[in-house]
Amino acid sequence: MTTLQSSVFFWALLAQIAAQQTLLPLLDFARPEAGQQWQAVNDGVMGGVSDGRFKITEGKTFEFFGTLSLENNGGFASVRTRPADRDIQAGDTLVVRVKGDGREYVVNIYTKSRRMAFSYRAPLPTTKDEWTEVAIPLEDFIPMAFGRRVQGMGPVEPDQINGLGFMLSDKKPGPFTMQVEWVKVARVER
Repeated sequence: MTTLQSSVFFWALLAQIAAQQTLLPLLDFARPEAGQQWQAVNDGVMGGVSDGRFKITEGKTFEFFGTLSLENNGGFASVRTRPADRDIQAGDTLVVRVKGDGREYVVNIYTKSRRMAFSYRAPLPTTKDEWTEVAIPLEDFIPMAFGRRVQGMGPVEPDQINGLGFMLSDKKPGPFTMQVEWVKVARVER
Protein backbone atom coordinates (compact mmCIF):
# COMPACT_ATOMS: atom_id res chain seq x y z
CA MET A 1 0.00 0.00 0.00
CA THR A 2 1.40 3.42 -0.93
CA THR A 3 1.59 6.36 1.45
CA LEU A 4 -1.29 8.03 -0.38
CA GLN A 5 -3.43 4.89 -0.14
CA SER A 6 -2.62 4.61 3.58
CA SER A 7 -3.60 8.22 4.13
CA VAL A 8 -6.89 7.83 2.25
CA PHE A 9 -7.65 4.63 4.18
CA PHE A 10 -6.90 6.34 7.52
CA TRP A 11 -9.21 9.30 6.80
CA ALA A 12 -11.97 7.04 5.49
CA LEU A 13 -11.76 4.96 8.68
CA LEU A 14 -11.82 8.08 10.85
CA ALA A 15 -14.90 9.38 9.00
CA GLN A 16 -16.63 6.02 9.47
CA ILE A 17 -15.96 6.09 13.23
CA ALA A 18 -17.19 9.69 13.51
CA ALA A 19 -20.35 8.82 11.58
CA GLN A 20 -21.14 6.10 14.12
CA GLN A 21 -21.06 8.60 16.98
CA THR A 22 -24.28 10.31 18.06
CA LEU A 23 -24.54 13.50 20.15
CA LEU A 24 -27.39 13.22 22.66
CA PRO A 25 -28.60 16.23 24.68
CA LEU A 26 -27.89 15.93 28.39
CA LEU A 27 -28.35 19.52 29.63
CA ASP A 28 -29.71 22.49 27.72
CA PHE A 29 -30.85 25.84 28.95
CA ALA A 30 -33.54 26.82 26.45
CA ARG A 31 -36.26 26.93 29.12
CA PRO A 32 -36.16 29.52 31.93
CA GLU A 33 -37.03 26.83 34.49
CA ALA A 34 -33.80 24.96 33.57
CA GLY A 35 -32.13 26.82 36.44
CA GLN A 36 -34.42 25.22 39.00
CA GLN A 37 -32.43 21.99 38.95
CA TRP A 38 -29.19 23.79 39.93
CA GLN A 39 -27.70 24.92 43.23
CA ALA A 40 -24.54 26.78 44.26
CA VAL A 41 -22.09 25.22 46.74
CA ASN A 42 -19.17 27.49 47.63
CA ASP A 43 -16.28 27.38 50.08
CA GLY A 44 -18.49 28.98 52.74
CA VAL A 45 -19.26 25.39 53.77
CA MET A 46 -15.73 25.38 55.27
CA GLY A 47 -15.38 29.03 56.27
CA GLY A 48 -14.36 30.60 52.94
CA VAL A 49 -15.92 33.68 51.39
CA SER A 50 -15.97 32.92 47.65
CA ASP A 51 -19.16 33.94 45.91
CA GLY A 52 -20.28 31.71 43.03
CA ARG A 53 -23.72 32.09 41.46
CA PHE A 54 -25.60 31.12 38.32
CA LYS A 55 -28.40 32.28 36.09
CA ILE A 56 -30.09 31.37 32.83
CA THR A 57 -29.36 34.23 30.43
CA GLU A 58 -31.66 35.86 27.90
CA GLY A 59 -29.55 34.07 25.26
CA LYS A 60 -30.62 30.74 26.82
CA THR A 61 -27.21 29.86 28.23
CA PHE A 62 -26.17 28.86 31.74
CA GLU A 63 -23.89 31.49 33.29
CA PHE A 64 -21.67 30.62 36.25
CA PHE A 65 -20.14 33.77 37.72
CA GLY A 66 -18.86 35.38 40.88
CA THR A 67 -15.67 36.12 42.79
CA LEU A 68 -13.12 33.55 43.91
CA SER A 69 -11.46 34.30 47.26
CA LEU A 70 -8.61 32.57 49.06
CA GLU A 71 -9.47 34.22 52.41
CA ASN A 72 -10.30 32.06 55.44
CA ASN A 73 -8.77 28.97 53.77
CA GLY A 74 -11.31 29.21 50.94
CA GLY A 75 -10.69 28.82 47.27
CA PHE A 76 -13.59 27.27 45.40
CA ALA A 77 -16.93 28.19 43.93
CA SER A 78 -19.21 25.60 42.37
CA VAL A 79 -22.63 24.89 40.97
CA ARG A 80 -24.27 21.51 40.56
CA THR A 81 -27.48 19.88 39.50
CA ARG A 82 -29.77 18.41 42.06
CA PRO A 83 -29.67 14.58 42.10
CA ALA A 84 -31.47 12.90 39.18
CA ASP A 85 -30.79 9.89 36.98
CA ARG A 86 -28.73 10.74 33.89
CA ASP A 87 -28.65 8.91 30.56
CA ILE A 88 -24.92 8.17 30.53
CA GLN A 89 -23.41 4.84 29.48
CA ALA A 90 -19.99 3.20 29.57
CA GLY A 91 -17.82 4.51 26.73
CA ASP A 92 -19.65 7.86 26.54
CA THR A 93 -17.88 11.20 26.19
CA LEU A 94 -19.25 14.40 27.70
CA VAL A 95 -19.14 17.35 25.31
CA VAL A 96 -19.53 20.85 26.78
CA ARG A 97 -20.07 23.95 24.64
CA VAL A 98 -18.51 26.70 26.75
CA LYS A 99 -17.37 30.33 26.60
CA GLY A 100 -15.23 31.54 29.44
CA ASP A 101 -12.69 34.03 30.63
CA GLY A 102 -9.58 32.00 29.83
CA ARG A 103 -9.47 30.26 33.21
CA GLU A 104 -9.53 26.50 33.69
CA TYR A 105 -12.72 25.28 35.31
CA VAL A 106 -13.64 21.76 36.39
CA VAL A 107 -16.49 19.48 35.34
CA ASN A 108 -17.74 17.40 38.27
CA ILE A 109 -19.68 14.16 38.04
CA TYR A 110 -21.58 13.26 41.21
CA THR A 111 -22.60 9.73 42.07
CA LYS A 112 -24.99 8.05 44.46
CA SER A 113 -22.02 7.55 46.82
CA ARG A 114 -22.45 8.68 50.41
CA ARG A 115 -18.82 9.89 50.61
CA MET A 116 -18.48 13.46 51.83
CA ALA A 117 -17.23 16.08 49.31
CA PHE A 118 -16.77 13.37 46.68
CA SER A 119 -16.97 13.69 42.89
CA TYR A 120 -15.23 12.60 39.72
CA ARG A 121 -13.44 15.58 38.14
CA ALA A 122 -11.99 16.59 34.80
CA PRO A 123 -10.49 19.90 33.64
CA LEU A 124 -12.59 22.28 31.53
CA PRO A 125 -10.31 24.80 29.83
CA THR A 126 -11.85 27.96 28.41
CA THR A 127 -10.70 30.45 25.80
CA LYS A 128 -11.41 34.07 26.66
CA ASP A 129 -14.63 35.26 24.99
CA GLU A 130 -14.74 32.36 22.48
CA TRP A 131 -17.18 29.47 22.23
CA THR A 132 -15.42 26.11 22.23
CA GLU A 133 -16.52 22.52 22.54
CA VAL A 134 -14.59 20.44 25.05
CA ALA A 135 -14.90 16.64 24.83
CA ILE A 136 -14.11 14.63 27.96
CA PRO A 137 -14.28 10.81 27.82
CA LEU A 138 -15.91 9.31 30.89
CA GLU A 139 -12.75 7.35 31.69
CA ASP A 140 -10.78 10.64 32.04
CA PHE A 141 -12.70 11.69 35.16
CA ILE A 142 -10.66 11.27 38.36
CA PRO A 143 -12.17 10.40 41.79
CA MET A 144 -11.60 13.31 44.19
CA ALA A 145 -12.57 14.26 47.75
CA PHE A 146 -11.62 17.47 49.56
CA GLY A 147 -9.42 18.49 46.62
CA ARG A 148 -7.34 15.30 46.67
CA ARG A 149 -7.34 12.23 44.48
CA VAL A 150 -9.00 9.21 46.10
CA GLN A 151 -6.70 6.20 45.75
CA GLY A 152 -7.96 2.70 45.04
CA MET A 153 -11.15 3.74 43.27
CA GLY A 154 -11.94 2.69 39.75
CA PRO A 155 -13.50 4.79 37.01
CA VAL A 156 -16.95 6.26 37.40
CA GLU A 157 -19.77 3.75 36.99
CA PRO A 158 -22.32 5.30 34.60
CA ASP A 159 -25.33 3.77 36.35
CA GLN A 160 -24.26 5.54 39.58
CA ILE A 161 -24.17 9.06 38.07
CA ASN A 162 -26.86 11.34 39.46
CA GLY A 163 -25.47 14.85 39.01
CA LEU A 164 -23.17 17.17 37.10
CA GLY A 165 -21.55 20.44 38.04
CA PHE A 166 -18.93 23.08 37.33
CA MET A 167 -16.30 24.41 39.70
CA LEU A 168 -13.54 27.00 39.79
CA SER A 169 -10.64 26.29 42.15
CA ASP A 170 -7.58 27.60 40.28
CA LYS A 171 -6.15 29.53 43.28
CA LYS A 172 -6.45 32.85 41.40
CA PRO A 173 -8.63 35.23 43.42
CA GLY A 174 -10.90 37.64 41.59
CA PRO A 175 -14.01 37.80 39.42
CA PHE A 176 -14.90 35.00 37.02
CA THR A 177 -17.55 34.18 34.46
CA MET A 178 -18.29 31.18 32.26
CA GLN A 179 -21.26 30.41 30.02
CA VAL A 180 -22.44 26.97 28.94
CA GLU A 181 -24.71 26.62 25.93
CA TRP A 182 -25.26 22.88 26.38
CA VAL A 183 -23.84 19.59 27.62
CA LYS A 184 -24.23 16.56 25.37
CA VAL A 185 -23.17 12.94 25.42
CA ALA A 186 -21.19 11.59 22.48
CA ARG A 187 -22.09 7.94 22.16
CA VAL A 188 -20.64 5.44 19.70
CA GLU A 189 -23.46 3.48 18.11
CA ARG A 190 -22.87 -0.24 18.38
